[in-house]
This record gives sequence, structure tokens and C-alpha cells, in this order.
Amino acid sequence: MSAVKLALEALAAQPITITTPPPGPRAREMIARALPHLSPSLIHCYPLMVRRASGCMVEDVDGNVYLDAEAGVATASTGHCHPAVAAAIAAQAEILIHICGTDFHYPGYGAICEKLGQLAQKIGPNGHHWQTFLTNSGTEAVEAALKLARQHTGRSGIIAFRGGFHGRTLGALSLTASKSKYRRGFGPLLPGVYHATYGDLDSVEELFATLTTPEDVAAIVVEPILGEGGYIVPPPDFLPGLRALCTLHGILLCFDEVQTGMGRTGKMFAAEHTGVVPDILLVAKGIASGMPLGAMMAPSQIMTWPAGSHGSTIAGNPVAIAAGMATIALLEGGLVGNSDRVGKSLKKRLRDKLAGVAGVTDVRGVGLMIGVELDSHERAGAIAQLCFRRGLLVLECGKKAIRFSPPLILTEAQAQVVTEVFADTCAEANAASPA
Repeated sequence: MSAVKLALEALAAQPITITTPPPGPRAREMIARALPHLSPSLIHCYPLMVRRASGCMVEDVDGNVYLDAEAGVATASTGHCHPAVAAAIAAQAEILIHICGTDFHYPGYGAICEKLGQLAQKIGPNGHHWQTFLTNSGTEAVEAALKLARQHTGRSGIIAFRGGFHGRTLGALSLTASKSKYRRGFGPLLPGVYHATYGDLDSVEELFATLTTPEDVAAIVVEPILGEGGYIVPPPDFLPGLRALCTLHGILLCFDEVQTGMGRTGKMFAAEHTGVVPDILLVAKGIASGMPLGAMMAPSQIMTWPAGSHGSTIAGNPVAIAAGMATIALLEGGLVGNSDRVGKSLKKRLRDKLAGVAGVTDVRGVGLMIGVELDSHERAGAIAQLCFRRGLLVLECGKKAIRFSPPLILTEAQAQVVTEVFADTCAEANAASPA
């Protein structure tokens, strides 16, 4: 085994280790040098300059080691630098990196599309033959879905939901309604987009009665579990109700599973929790363990756009596909089950440990997609920063929540560490600013 692989293996087994209060001197120097050359649109939640990562652990350039409970925004599904994924990437890079799947054939493109179709058939009884268009990202998958829905139905209207996040390119941004800052200065956005209240079927009916007739709506686009909007699980009748409305009115139901898909909720797709089969299914993030890959999927009777109506030069390149196939094999080989098992354990640990803690109002989620609601945006922000200082990487979501979306390889022991560090951080925040 090479020295690099041995070092990564050792890092994956390390505990949280903060030897220099972050950001350390090397991080400060490197960040200061980089910032003048970067787009100011980049957020940078923490002054973290990452040197390397392995498993669930991340090391910065000053030698601090963090436990990653956000996985690159729910993307590093198999953990950082999983040996099987890294080996697949390296092997593919030696023989073919790019040739363009829009214009030419190569083995991996068809193989991963076939595999994704087989996985989609497990959502519920449908008999569909699924077809797939590969993308570089989630927002590209949303853009493809918008085009397909309009082309297939001959309609233009789209319904999305307040709190939803679907990307930041112009069409996807027209659907996104999680934070107004994403939209500021970019209008006018796509016309014919209407927003209902997430989890509320009556609000969709209200749109039909007041703003758009259902005959003008091409698609309803929804996250089966709200992601950036707060890790909110909808009422059990919500998705079945949307399915019934769409079927009644000839509207396409599109599930944006960019964050919820690929094992994140303890099933390959969040749709499997309800058995509701969408007409269009979108995935990205965890599909290739951090390599740029996404997919827009639909049954063949809906994937009716003609040749040349959509394409991509780079999407579905052989290296990203190799990572995707390795990732799916790992997910099917046990990581989806681990997400379910450890996710239930982590949620219970957090609920038990945070019961009665000032400022904590809710612990919710499915699988390793767990949100902790706080009583204010300020408290959520303070706790997130304190977690970083203590060596736990988390992200905020919604108006005042913290999300936990660690790699799906998270162990019970690491779940316990996450719980203890987060609880200690909440106590520290309360001591600094009593409720």
C-alpha cells in the first residue's frame, strides 16, 4: 500500500483533533492569498482550508482534524476518497477521460443509465421503462426537466414550493424559493412559475383557482423531503395527494431528489418511503461521491423530445461515470442500509440528548438527513460556528435549523461523537447568550 493510501487510512480512523484554533496560520495565509482572485458570490461558511479528507474525517492545512457531518452538502455519500471510488476514477482516467456522450457512444454511459432505470423501478409498481439524460449537476438536471416537461405536455406553467431549492441557473432559480438573496438582482426570471406552500395540498388547489388553470401547468416540481428549506418531512398525504392531482389534470410530477436520493434517507430514493412514482426523477450530489454527475430520468413514454433538443458536451464523462458505478455498487452493498440504521440511531441520540435544552425546538428527519430546529436564526448561526471551532462540520438550513448530512459510512461511534459535540456546543451557546 502506498504512503498516500496509508496516510488516508490513518486519517479516516483519527478522532477530532483541534491543535490550533481555526483558522490556523497557514489557513489564514492561504485564504488571504486566494480571496482576491475568487468570485465574491462564494459564501465560505467557515475559514476552513482543507488539505485532505478520508472517510468521515477532514484535515486542514494546519493539521486540525474535523468530523464531517455535512459531506460536501450531502455529496460525499461513500465518504471522502473511498478506496473503491478512487480506484475506479484512476483506472478510467488511464484509458478514456472524455469523448462527449451527446455525439458518441462509450460503454459506461449506457451502463449507468440502465442501472439507474433498474433502481427507479423499485420505487413502486409501475412497469415503466426508464430512460436517462446525464448532467453535470443537480441544477442542470432541473433545467433538463423543465425543457422535457414543456416539450412533452405542450404547456408552459410550472408549480414549485416555497422553501424549495432547485439550483441557481436561471430556470432552476425560478423554482428556488428558499432564500430571497439567491434571486436578488437576477430578474425577470422564468415566467409561468407559481409557488405553493410545501406540505399543503390546499395551497396547490388555491393556485388552480386563482392564478393558473391546471390545463396550463406542465409540471409540479417538489423535493420529497425539503432540503435547504429546513430538512422538513411533509405530511404523509402530501406526495400521494400531489400524485393524484397530477394524474387528474395531466400534469407531470417531478421529484427533485438531488439531495434526498442515492441512499441519503435510508432508501435509494426518498420516493420509496411513500411508493409514489414520479413522472420525472432527478438525482445528483451523492450519485458519484463528489464527481460531477447528475441525471434526469423519465419513463420512455414521457422522454419524447427529439434528437438534438437537448445535450451536453461534458456531462456523463467516463471518469464521472466510473465514480458513479462504483458509488452505486457501494450503496447497494450496504451503505443504504447503514444510512437507515445509523440515521435512526443518530436522530434518537440527538432527541434524547437535546430534550429540554434551551433553544432547541425540534429534531426531525429520515435516514442520515436530520435537522435540528433552533428558536432563532442567530442561535443557529452561533451554534454552527461553535461546532466548527470544536471540530464538527455542519451546515445551516431553513430559517433557523442545523442540518446533519454526513457520509453514509458514518459509524455508531461517530454518531455518538456528533451528538456529544453538538450538545456541548448548544450548552456553550446557551452559556454565552442565555435564552
